[in-house]
Amino acid sequence: MRSNLISRRDLDFLLYEWLRVEDLAAFPRFGEHSRETFDGFLDLCEDIATRHFAPHNKRNDSNEPTFDGERVTIIPEVKAAVEAFTKANLVGAGMDEEIGGLQLPAAVEAAGFSWFQAANVGTSGYLFLTIGNANLLAAHGTRDQIDHFVRPMVEGRFTGTMCLSEPQAGSSLADIVTRAEPQADGTYRLFGSKMWISGGDHELTENIVHLVLAKIPGGPAGTKGISLFVVPKFLVGADGTLGERNDVVLAGLNHKMGYRGTTNTVLNFGEGRHTPDGAPGAVGYLVGEPHRGLSYMFHMMNEARLGVGLGATALGYTGYLKSVEYARQRHQGRAVTAKDPAAPQSQIVEHADVKRMLLAQKAYVEGALALLLYCNRLVDLRRTAADEQAAREHTLLLEILTGVAKSWPSQWCLEANSLAIQVHGGYGYTREYDVEQHYRDNRLNPIHEGTHGIQGLDLLGRKVIQHEGASLRLLGERIAATVEAAERTGGDAAEFAARLDASWHRLVTVTLGMFAAGDPAAAMANSSIYLEAFGHIVVAWIWLEQMVAAADHEGDFYEGKRAAARYFFRYELPKTGPQLDLLAALDRTTLEMRDDWF
Repeated sequence: MRSNLISRRDLDFLLYEWLRVEDLAAFPRFGEHSRETFDGFLDLCEDIATRHFAPHNKRNDSNEPTFDGERVTIIPEVKAAVEAFTKANLVGAGMDEEIGGLQLPAAVEAAGFSWFQAANVGTSGYLFLTIGNANLLAAHGTRDQIDHFVRPMVEGRFTGTMCLSEPQAGSSLADIVTRAEPQADGTYRLFGSKMWISGGDHELTENIVHLVLAKIPGGPAGTKGISLFVVPKFLVGADGTLGERNDVVLAGLNHKMGYRGTTNTVLNFGEGRHTPDGAPGAVGYLVGEPHRGLSYMFHMMNEARLGVGLGATALGYTGYLKSVEYARQRHQGRAVTAKDPAAPQSQIVEHADVKRMLLAQKAYVEGALALLLYCNRLVDLRRTAADEQAAREHTLLLEILTGVAKSWPSQWCLEANSLAIQVHGGYGYTREYDVEQHYRDNRLNPIHEGTHGIQGLDLLGRKVIQHEGASLRLLGERIAATVEAAERTGGDAAEFAARLDASWHRLVTVTLGMFAAGDPAAAMANSSIYLEAFGHIVVAWIWLEQMVAAADHEGDFYEGKRAAARYFFRYELPKTGPQLDLLAALDRTTLEMRDDWF
């Protein structure tokens, strides 16, 4: 029976026929692995996600966590699912064997984890935040921090969070006011409030490890004065046993339109309800060096951006599969050429406009999944690079693609969810069908880990010009190589290669022109449009890559790939033309709009 969460056939194509991930086993880091172990991991993820996560997805949504002023209550199925995940050692799937991990490639890990995000984003949120937290501390923490916090997270005894935003600051981290006061014993005491903290309080595990951004008094202003601290819910003794409650207090739960199964919290640090050692303030431990906290946090944030993109993709993907299933089962109307009104009704999958909506979904979700797995393979290639130059190239490419891999699926796989509702007709808007929940859950992803606006400003204002444009040039070289391969393939692939080549060169020309004009305010005013055009061209490249990989293969699966690629090049890529025209004109309409005119 085919899964309606993620297509295993598509994962196999992307991992083995396109990205050739089994070749990674030749590197010492992945030397213990093979196609067999990769398949075993994917099988395990599909099984646990299907049996332990998917069944309570709707109940998790309709019975969201509650807070009575003392403790949070969550439906019991969440704890059972978390335990099934951790008992299978999936928290450490991609982590070093030294700390209890399985040391799988990131591309394989991402493919497996897509099952959980498609099955139940609410429950999986606790786990993926924990993985990101542990990865950051494994990279930048001390040996004691790894022993006391990372290992218990890998074992499933602790979970983790990231505490960045504050009520008055939002995304403007330069304006955070949480302070960390140094103590004689080398620890710090933290005072402040953090907002929108997912997984910030619960009783699913023994302890919660908060990674908190704060400022040490007397440090530099703005982001240069931000430091990073480990602040556990319960203090941990030198022998690893749990101690007294830290002064981290749940002030309340936020109630969002989606991701309802994940507690979303307001946390107060140092309000005095708990006073470890009789002193005020939440005990915190500095990670790395003072005032470098934001650079450390970007380790988790960039990983989380790929995770958000993967989650958006998974939600779009399961909605797509469910709408295909519905369209095959639902009979309504007749072909426009049918003459007999008494003729049997058609499956709606036979109607051209329904095919259009399904094909659009397929183009969005399969393109997004390929992009996310490509980015994760870059993580693997960077880890195994033979020299610094190769590692730098993989890093540069990953840097320019990360924001796209977060934002493009958050926009277009959300559109896929919208189309899935439309395919279901009136039923799609009811809670009896999954697709309305998938839309609500996915609607949060355009704001998770940096809004579209922030990602657009970062792409145009930093990524395309950093290192004298090295990332942009490197991406251009990769696209050119795909164009050449597609030209050799011939047919539609060669036609689409010419279209991609023209679109890319137009994008580069427009980019250079925007900066040459000497009007940075006008250039940045439409950076979100730039991000959208850039993303569409990147995904067109990813689709051309898939076409080349599918060349000379026959069968319904490959024909479906070619049809989705045709759709993207003929319906989607042309949208970038007017966008690039607008960008080239340095249009000031939005820039010159005045408050009073609204």
